[in-house]
Amino acid sequence: MRELGNAANVTDRPNILFIVIDQLRADCLAGALADHVNLPNLQAFRAEAVTFLNHYSVCNPCGPSRASILTGQYAMNHGSVRNGTPLPHDTPTLGTEARRAGYRPMLFGYCDIAHDPRLHHPNDPDVHTYEAVAAGFDEVVEMRLEESFPWRAYLKSRGYDLPPYASFYAPQGSDPCDPAFYRAEDSDTAFLTDCVLRDLAVRPKGWFAHVTYIRPHPPFVAPEPYNRMYDPASLPVPEPESVKHPFLDAARRSKTAESCVQGLPDLAGSDEAVAKLRALYFGLATEVDHHIGRLLSFLKETGQFDDTMIVITADHGETLGDQGCWGKSSYLDAAFHTPLIIRDPGKPHGYGRDVTQPTESIDITPTILTRIGLSPPDTMDGRDLGVFLEGRVPEGWRQHSFSELDYGDPISATDVQASLGLRACEANFAVLRDASHSLVHFNGGLPAILFEHTAEGEARNLADLPGAAEKVLMLTQRMMDHRMSNPAGRFGQTMVTEGGVKRSPRHGAGVEKGASVAKGLRESARL
Repeated sequence: MRELGNAANVTDRPNILFIVIDQLRADCLAGALADHVNLPNLQAFRAEAVTFLNHYSVCNPCGPSRASILTGQYAMNHGSVRNGTPLPHDTPTLGTEARRAGYRPMLFGYCDIAHDPRLHHPNDPDVHTYEAVAAGFDEVVEMRLEESFPWRAYLKSRGYDLPPYASFYAPQGSDPCDPAFYRAEDSDTAFLTDCVLRDLAVRPKGWFAHVTYIRPHPPFVAPEPYNRMYDPASLPVPEPESVKHPFLDAARRSKTAESCVQGLPDLAGSDEAVAKLRALYFGLATEVDHHIGRLLSFLKETGQFDDTMIVITADHGETLGDQGCWGKSSYLDAAFHTPLIIRDPGKPHGYGRDVTQPTESIDITPTILTRIGLSPPDTMDGRDLGVFLEGRVPEGWRQHSFSELDYGDPISATDVQASLGLRACEANFAVLRDASHSLVHFNGGLPAILFEHTAEGEARNLADLPGAAEKVLMLTQRMMDHRMSNPAGRFGQTMVTEGGVKRSPRHGAGVEKGASVAKGLRESARL
């Protein structure tokens, strides 16, 4: 009989559990909404991990945000700026790099990565969906929003009379808070969690699981009891429409409250309907929290909790009616500000700590790679968060965060793009946030927006006020500096010389040394 054995050198490496929640805004965990939404497992987990309070996705929506998370690159560098815009096949990802350390990265869910058509025949199914799998990952359980065949097969085996898939997420009634047709124990969230638990129960130490929950992403519908868990009348109302801007006007018309619900085309965007949709969103968030609690309990019960690096985040947020906007295709903080909680069992000194320095979604992959003994490739723009996990602050850490959104379509113009009369290459904006202000720079000749983080915040655009021009200019220059300091290019740190190929790694000790030199030069300039 052939002997079975484990892969070599797996006993010393940690398990990796990397959870991405779709469309969970950060203030549900810490902020204005945290007192209104019940997330007991995530809140308890914070005491055993490090929470990054000023964490932002560097791009939206789903596909681009996940491309940035998994490649560690700004959207301006990986180029997959829309759902359906391909990611070049040779771009290093968390999956491809983790394999260098002997891991087999497993995907439970979806990646929303459009594949490079240069590698595929036009008839290949992988170039007929934007929900394909990122390079390096094994799709253990397919839970793509537009497919979800394993879940559908499971529901059928449980005796459900399945509706057409186009109506799968419709409430069973005329009220948006009427329940889904499936029970809570059979929901998409429950099914995915069950699959993960069954698989990990037989995995040897040294596994790598990327778990992606579709909820609380719309269509908003929830099984009992989550559909009526929250009283809509008791919840805070959205921030009112107070800012006038051509982009905002077009975005408000394009994405409305009723577009977040399936099967209720006549739903009016009344205050009552808006409150119900917000209550459903909170219910779905609580459902996800419950099942994440099951994963954490499994790790503790099986003695793996202190052998597992756990990362929990979201791909982007949800405006949820703020400023009259819905979805994530907005410059508002609610669309980009996301939770991030990391527990490294090898760095207990940071447990329970809240980090307030600005961090970005591109930092996650370099952090995981560094933890498993790899130097992130030079293509990655993000930085290792390991020093924060130790309870310290890295020297020379960034003083701002940067995000982008491309809202155009080169094949068929989007509603917002067409409304503004822009070419696809002009239908985009970038956001830079420093300690006191946020600047939104629009392409296509649209006016800039400037917010102050205190006082009225995003409720007031300061860009046209007397004295604001200097701040707008300063942040615009900083945004240009940011772009120039993060150029695309696999060989940016490589030189071909008479002595052969020379390389100065972008990541590692040289990063901190370079930051110290730059800090010294800035201080000298002030003297």
